[in-house]
Amino acid sequence: MPNNQPETNTPRTTVRLALPSKGRMEDETLQLLRDCGLTVNKVNPRQYIATIAQIPALEVWFQRTADVVRKVRDGDTDLGIVGFDKIAEYRGAGSDVVIIHEALNYSHCRLSVAVPEAWEQVHSMADLTGVAAARRSDRPLRVVSKYPRQATAFLTRHGVTPHRVLHADGALEAAPQMGTADFIIDLVSSGTTLRENRLKELPDGIMLQSQAMFIGNRAALTGRPEVLDIARDLLERFEAHLRAQGQYMVIANIRGDSPEAVAQAVFSQPDLGGLQGPTISPVYLRQPTDTGWYAINIVVSKKRLHQTITEIRKIGGSGVLVLPITYIFEEEPERWNNLQQELGLAG
Repeated sequence: MPNNQPETNTPRTTVRLALPSKGRMEDETLQLLRDCGLTVNKVNPRQYIATIAQIPALEVWFQRTADVVRKVRDGDTDLGIVGFDKIAEYRGAGSDVVIIHEALNYSHCRLSVAVPEAWEQVHSMADLTGVAAARRSDRPLRVVSKYPRQATAFLTRHGVTPHRVLHADGALEAAPQMGTADFIIDLVSSGTTLRENRLKELPDGIMLQSQAMFIGNRAALTGRPEVLDIARDLLERFEAHLRAQGQYMVIANIRGDSPEAVAQAVFSQPDLGGLQGPTISPVYLRQPTDTGWYAINIVVSKKRLHQTITEIRKIGGSGVLVLPITYIFEEEPERWNNLQQELGLAG
């Protein structure tokens, strides 16, 4: 006999992470995960679902960048990585989307107003407002953008009226030359594409600065402990990797009467010291009569590396080794504490 009982919705036991599905954003996101010791296993290139062996309970969903935000907002996925430009456009007016890490340090760009170079009298938003005001009401300035909500709010705030926001997919830079729009609002990275299409960016027309961010669904983070646990795992990995970028471990041998004397010699130089201070340990040589040698370990940034080596030599350091650092884990990431505060979970 047929079963006429309605189906019941069983809660998901897996945690879903939405990632960008194409382009540079996908490549750089997968590279970040690899750098953090996480390998995304995608059996088929056309497949939208993948796994991460290091986190078995995590299910990866590849989505368009706009959909990453929408699905986290609506709770279809629990976590996501996407640019701030998409978050600002699609997160909505509520607080469903929580930013867990706001600076993953890739996919840097800005959302800007760009007008034709032929508009020689237009150098600012005030000039653009004047151009719009000179138009007849039945011929508003036409702007093409993939960010209609932000474009409308920004132009209205600057008094650029009348205007009409048009939506278009693909490259927008050709629209003014084709005559389908008067100017554009789009993402700018280096500005080369604008210049090649005879467009100029207005200095005060920058609407926002964007980079990749780690986000989560508020209800999932507060109502499902497994989501919060995985969010913390990913956050710890991201923080440790990013903190280590551009940092080096410098190891050197130095003579001294005691560890305290070596520490004082180290602190006598302005660029030495490490994260909290140098690690100092005795060096045991084959000749027992050759005593008073210590090894110092110091963490330094790349920009200070040459000066650090110079200062180590000033205090008698030798046998200097320089090693790249993969991760720097702190006792507890500040962003984890901030997340708990945001979610109302702090004790």
